[in-house]
Amino acid sequence: MRLIFFVMCVVWASGVRAELQSLFPRNEVAVATAQGSLFAGAQAGLFARPERAALPTTNARFVAPRSTGSTPVDQLLSLIAEAEAGSKGYDAVQYGARIRPALPPTQMTLGDIYAWIDATPGQPHAIGRYQFIPPTLRRVAQIRGFGPETPFTPGVQDALAVVLLEDAGLSAFKAGDMDRLVFMHNLAKIWAGLPLPNGRSYYEGYAGNSASMSWAVFDGGMRAIWGV
Repeated sequence: MRLIFFVMCVVWASGVRAELQSLFPRNEVAVATAQGSLFAGAQAGLFARPERAALPTTNARFVAPRSTGSTPVDQLLSLIAEAEAGSKGYDAVQYGARIRPALPPTQMTLGDIYAWIDATPGQPHAIGRYQFIPPTLRRVAQIRGFGPETPFTPGVQDALAVVLLEDAGLSAFKAGDMDRLVFMHNLAKIWAGLPLPNGRSYYEGYAGNSASMSWAVFDGGMRAIWGV
């Protein structure tokens, strides 16, 4: 299931700017604009530096990411989460949200999250381990068949993130039909905290986006996880 991506060069309205902080497959930008919000690379620049994983040096030795499981996909999700949610993990909320949810995200349902979003317009709403913002969250939840009553548990968040991995070509990569570097490039198109080989975010400079992980660590992590 491949998607065609494009990027917006002009960001309009403060409400739109506020949402430029999260996951965005580039093909969704037009839809997000119509809904009054954009989502820029997995979590983007408004996520405060103290909240994000520290930027490793280019000579840093890869350390296996913390994972809720042992499969390669589990480890890949953990690697992405290091760049996106930092120490907050599944309970991460974008730091720019002036009005935060009443409960930690993992104690909320999707309906609770939607209600919080609707009640607090004009601020960022990136939430969870993968910093979903409203259009992305609603889309991947619909694909998974998760209704408003679904708890936003770690398992649910992981399942939602796998939809985005598939957008990047996970199945093709696992089948040997996609080169690892192409897959990594696609991942960087979705999560702005991940770097390109030059060390910069695919969305470098858009709404403050920058990579929060070095290429050496990203590349080393992928090699360690997949053995290629």
